[in-house]
Amino acid sequence: MTRIKPLSLAVATACSFIAGMPATAQQANAADTEGQVASVVVTATRGAKAVDKIPGAVTVIGQQDLAAQYQIADDPSQALATFVPGYSPSRQKMSSTGESLRGRQPLILLDGIPQSNPLRAGMREGYFADSAIIERIEVISGASAVQGMGATGGIINYITKSPRVNGTTVGLNARASTQFRSDNLDWKTGVTVTHKTDAFDMLGYASVQRRGMSYDGRGRRLGIDTVQGDTLDTRGHDLFLKLGKSFGDQRIQLTVNRFDLGGEGDYRNQRGDLAAGVPTSSVPGTPEGEPTKNEVRSVSLDYRHANLAGGAFTAQLFKHDFEALYGATNAVTFQDARIAPVNALYDQSHIVADKVGSRITWVRPDTVVPGLELTLGLDMLRDHTLQRLAVTDRTWVPELKFQSTAPFAQLEYEFGNFTVRGGVRRERAKLEVDTYTTLAFYRNTQVEGGSAKSTKSVKNLGAVWRFAPQWSVFAGSSEGFGLPDAGLLLRGVNSPNQSVSSLVNLQPIVTRNNEVGINWRGERGQVGLSRYDSRSKLGSVIRIVPAGNGVIGIVERVPTVVKGWEVSGDWRPTRDWSVFGSYARTDGKTAASQGAPLDLALGARSQGPNKAVLGTNWRLLAGAQLRLQATHLFDRDINIGRRVGTSNLEEHFVGYTLVDLSSSFDTPYGRFGAGIENLFDKQYVGYYSQSAAALDAGNTYAGRGRTLALTWSRMF
Repeated sequence: MTRIKPLSLAVATACSFIAGMPATAQQANAADTEGQVASVVVTATRGAKAVDKIPGAVTVIGQQDLAAQYQIADDPSQALATFVPGYSPSRQKMSSTGESLRGRQPLILLDGIPQSNPLRAGMREGYFADSAIIERIEVISGASAVQGMGATGGIINYITKSPRVNGTTVGLNARASTQFRSDNLDWKTGVTVTHKTDAFDMLGYASVQRRGMSYDGRGRRLGIDTVQGDTLDTRGHDLFLKLGKSFGDQRIQLTVNRFDLGGEGDYRNQRGDLAAGVPTSSVPGTPEGEPTKNEVRSVSLDYRHANLAGGAFTAQLFKHDFEALYGATNAVTFQDARIAPVNALYDQSHIVADKVGSRITWVRPDTVVPGLELTLGLDMLRDHTLQRLAVTDRTWVPELKFQSTAPFAQLEYEFGNFTVRGGVRRERAKLEVDTYTTLAFYRNTQVEGGSAKSTKSVKNLGAVWRFAPQWSVFAGSSEGFGLPDAGLLLRGVNSPNQSVSSLVNLQPIVTRNNEVGINWRGERGQVGLSRYDSRSKLGSVIRIVPAGNGVIGIVERVPTVVKGWEVSGDWRPTRDWSVFGSYARTDGKTAASQGAPLDLALGARSQGPNKAVLGTNWRLLAGAQLRLQATHLFDRDINIGRRVGTSNLEEHFVGYTLVDLSSSFDTPYGRFGAGIENLFDKQYVGYYSQSAAALDAGNTYAGRGRTLALTWSRMF
C-alpha cells in the first residue's frame, strides 16, 4: 500500500485545490500589467495557434519560469520535471535513460530541428544547447505526428531567443554554484550580442562552463557515471548565431548552433554497498579510456512568407550532426579473444547520427468558407546513424540509412464557440543497411545487407468548446509513430544466414492518445483537468537480461497502455503573490509477450512515479522576486515476484519531497539572483537508481544535497 508522508499529503492536497490547466505551465508570469492573462500562442503545432483552440494538453514554460528554475539547477530535464506534469524525474546525469513523458518517449526539437535519435536511441539527446539561449519551451503532451516520427509521448520544442527591440546591445551573464567543498564549484559565463533594425536582426552568444563534483545530503561525494555519461566533472561551451532579414511579407533566417559537453576524466566510479544502503560514490582517479562527451552541430535556414496565395508559407532546411562518446568498459559484449585476453579489453561506444531534412508548411485561413483553415505540408528526412567501438574501430551497429517522405493535410473549422480540427499524415519510410559482421560476443556473424520499407497513415481529430466565458472543454484523439530501435536489434544477431531484410521489421510503433479535459482561464488564475488513454498495439519495451559478467538490453515488441490524469495551474490573489501547482498520475501496463494479458506495470526505464508540485511566487518589491517550490514523488512498488525469462521486473521506490528556493533582484548594476536547490538538504536516492538499477552497486546514485547558486546578468 502506498504510504503518504505528512508533507507529501500537504503538497498533493494543495495541488488538488489549485488544479490547473494542462494548456499552461505556471503562467503567473503570463499576466500583463493589468492582471489579465496574456494570450499564449504555440508554434509547435506547425502554425501559430492559441492554446485555447488546441484540443489537447499543452505546456508553455516562459522565460521568467525558466530563469527562476535555472537559478536553482542548470539542468534542462529538471526544468521539464518541474513544469510538465507527466515528465518523469531528472536523472541529474548526461544520460537521460529513464526520462519519459507520460510513459513514452518525446520528440525533442530545437527551433523545429529534431534532436532525438530514434534509430539508435543512446539516451544522450537531453544536452544539445546552452540553457541561456532558450526563450521558452513548448510541450505538447500525448502522441503526435505533426512534427514527424518519435513523438509517441509528445513534442518538446525549445525556442531560442531573438532580438526584441531596435538597436545594439551587449549582455553578460554569469552563474556559479557550490556546496562549499574544494572540488565542487560549478561556473558558467556567457556573452550575448544583439542588433536589430526594422529589416535586419542578429543574435550571437558564446559561453564557457565548468562543472565540478557534487555531494549528497550526508556530505558524501556523488557517484559519477563514467560510462553512460555524467554532468559531474565536465567542461562545455556553446556558440550560437541567429541572423534574420525581413522584406515586406517575407523573412529569411539562418541559425547555427555548436555545442560541446565533455568529461574532464578526474574521477572514478566507486561502487556502493547495497546491503548497507550505501549508494555509489566517486574517488579521484583517471578512468579507463577517453572521457564521455556530446558534440552537437545544428544549422537551419528558414523562409517565411506571410501572404503567399492567401496563406502563410514556411520552409525550413536543416542539418543536424550529433556525436556521443560513452566511457570505456570491459563489458562482456566488447570482449574478443583475438584482440586481448577475455575481460582485459576495454572499449568505448560511439554513436554518430547525421540528419538532413526539410519541412514545408502552408496555412490558409478562410478556405472556401469563412472560418475554415487549411494546412498542407511536406516533410523529408535523411538520417544516417551508426554505432562503433572507438578504441578498436569495430562495427557494433552498422550504418542505418533511413529516408522518409511525409505529406500531411489538416482542416480546422471555427464556428462560434466551437473549434473542430482533423488531419492525416502519410509516412513513407525506407531503411537500408550494408552487409556487416557482428561482434565476437555475437559469434562474429555476417549479416547480409538489405532494406526494409513501411508506409503508414496517422490521423488526429479533436474539438474545443468554449461553453462559457473563461471556460472550455476539449476532446481529442491523435496518433504518433516511432520505429523500434533497429540498431539494438541488428547488433545482437548471433545466428548465420540472416539478412537485414528479414530481421528488421519497420512496422512502426503507432500510439493513439485519446484525451478529454476541462479548462478555466480567468483574470487571476487558471484551473483545469485532463484525462488520457494512450495505447500501442505493437510497442517497444527494452528488458535487461544477464549476460556473462554483465547485462544486455533486448527489445520486445509487445502492446503497451498508459492511462493517467493531470492537473496544473496557478492562482494570483494579488499582483505581488501567486501560487502554482500540478499533480500527475500515470499508470502504464504491458504484456510479457504478444497475446499475453496486460498485467505488467511499466518499469522505471519507461515510466515515472506519480508526482506533485506546489510553489509560490512573491514580488517583495519592484524588481525583486522570490520563489519557493516543493516537488514530491510518490512511492511505487510494482511487478512483485514477476519475471520474463531471465529478466527480473520487480521494482521498489520510496518517494521523497524536495524543496527549492530562488530569488532575483534588479539593480543599476544588473540583475542578481540566488537559488538554493534541496533547501532542507534531503538525503535521497533517485527514482531510476532505486527502481531499475537497485541491484547494481555501481549505478545507485544519490541526488544532490543543498546547493547554493548565484547568478548575475546585465545588458549594455
